[in-house]
Amino acid sequence: MKLQEILELAVRDEDVADIFLVAGLPVAMKRNGVQTRMDMAPLMPKDIGELVEEIYAEAKRTKVRLEAGEDDDFSLSMSRRENFPGGRFRVNVFRQRGSLAAVIRLIHFGLPDPQQLGIPEAVLSLAENKKGLVLITGAAGTGKSTTLACMIDRINHNRDCHIITMEDPIEYIYRHDRAIVTQREISIDTPGYLHALRSALRESPDVILLGEMRDYDTISAAITAAETGVLLFSTLHTSSAANTIGRILDVFPANQQQQVKMQLAQILKGVVCQQLVPSVDGTQIPVFEIMKTTNAVQNMIREDKLHQLDQEMQSGGDQGMCTMDGSLLKLYRQGRITKETALVSCIHYDAMVKRLSI
Repeated sequence: MKLQEILELAVRDEDVADIFLVAGLPVAMKRNGVQTRMDMAPLMPKDIGELVEEIYAEAKRTKVRLEAGEDDDFSLSMSRRENFPGGRFRVNVFRQRGSLAAVIRLIHFGLPDPQQLGIPEAVLSLAENKKGLVLITGAAGTGKSTTLACMIDRINHNRDCHIITMEDPIEYIYRHDRAIVTQREISIDTPGYLHALRSALRESPDVILLGEMRDYDTISAAITAAETGVLLFSTLHTSSAANTIGRILDVFPANQQQQVKMQLAQILKGVVCQQLVPSVDGTQIPVFEIMKTTNAVQNMIREDKLHQLDQEMQSGGDQGMCTMDGSLLKLYRQGRITKETALVSCIHYDAMVKRLSI
């Protein structure tokens, strides 16, 4: 089966999010969070090698990173052609059990509609800050990039400013509106996040989107950038607001952590944690934990009382705050998810059991 045929099947099915090309299995696709396998013979290593060659040819990309033994992550755009409607994809090529494999994520043309996706106004309103740090967190594949795209799009339509994005790879393409939007792809336009971030501070930014805060260097640079008066968005692979702040602090040596607490208390504007859960009708719906930085939250960060953040979010509903478990409980009471889904997806299992039994 040729690459174009596989991609065409995926593009024409609105529910497909990912394509898996792994030796020993047929082509597999993820629809609404559920894996399905095509009715075909399993792919052999030779088949995967040919498909990977097609991918690199379409992307007009060399295999330098792959041949150096690294995984390769990049974007792929294919124009409309006979029997193929065109599409954009995020590709990750890697090795497993001695053979190549690839996971291809579909990126739909056009920017997402936050209302259609169920992204609440309390999340989008964080884009109205003029400076500081806003973090979108969650596991891979939970829609962090989509949420960020909605926030950047809102700024683009409502504010005269310069937005700089640093992405690996670029997923959504923005048209200049009221804002000037410059998008830099890691390994193509710039060597890495740290280099791009340091360079951005000399490019008159008002808003910076840093694809991911991966390590000490990028986290430290992001905090410094946010202190200069820009609004900086970034992501982390964490499951709760308290865990997010703790994760940032943990990358710093013990003798620097008190200073970082003071910095975070000043610059952090909000943390949004999200996950996708299966609904009763078989689709996936996003669930959010939303923390906005109030005076009480600032004090909790400074005084290392992160365990109290849940209580502050529970009492901050009038400001748009909510906990992950509270959001799951609400969806269960609305009949949109099952009790089992609420329990599997919650942060505090024992407490959720009690709340569900009331």
